[in-house]
Parts: sequence; C-alpha cells; structure tokens
Amino acid sequence: VNEEGGRHTVGRNRKARHEYEILDTYEAGMVLKGPEVKSLRAGKLAFQDAFARVEKGEVWLYSLHISPYEQANRANVDPDRVRKLLLHREEIGRLSRKTQEKGLTLVPLEVYFRNGKAKVTLGLARGR
Repeated sequence: VNEEGGRHTVGRNRKARHEYEILDTYEAGMVLKGPEVKSLRAGKLAFQDAFARVEKGEVWLYSLHISPYEQANRANVDPDRVRKLLLHREEIGRLSRKTQEKGLTLVPLEVYFRNGKAKVTLGLARGR
C-alpha cells in the first residue's frame, strides 16, 4: 500500500500483465454506491475476467467483483454489477476508436483511492 500523493492502492490485477500486452494506460473515476466504497477500502474486490467497454460515448466496467459490505445488509447492491467509469470526452473517443479499429481490449489494472475518490487504471491491451 503506497501513500504517496494521497494515493492508496486497494487491489491490483496481477494476471492482466501476463495475459495481455499493455499498450497504454488511462485513469478513470468509478461511480460507486456507498457500501461499495466501504468494501473497496477494506480491499474486498476480485478482478476475475473484469474488462471495460465503451458504449454510446460512456465507459462501463464489467465483472469487477466488489464483495457486499457486511454492516450494510439491506443497502448492498449486486457485487458484480456494471459500473460507470468517468473519463474525459476526448479520452473516451480515443478509446472507442482504438477498441473498435484494432480489436484492443480495456482491462482494469489497479483500483485505488486518490484524495478520497475511487479510481481505476485501465490498460489498453492486446491479447497475447
């Protein structure tokens, strides 16, 4: 866990760098519900087969499992729900073109908090 610059890593996708050739990385904000934030802070996430996709000018993160937060019981949401990612419009356009033209994939490489905001590092990747 590195604390430099108000950054606190909660999870890394170790398999991604073995299964993919990472060509470029992007930082995106994650749109989360309250209990998900608590679970992330506790490091309760799994990257198994997680990926992101550009749809209608928005970026969505699929299959990132965030375990339910025990103390939230009723407020909890589906641990595998699709989550919206926040990027600049130009970045989304660039990602959309690259994933469509070249058949590249967006894979989450790392989830962390910076200045209290949940962020994900996306890798623009080519399968090995």
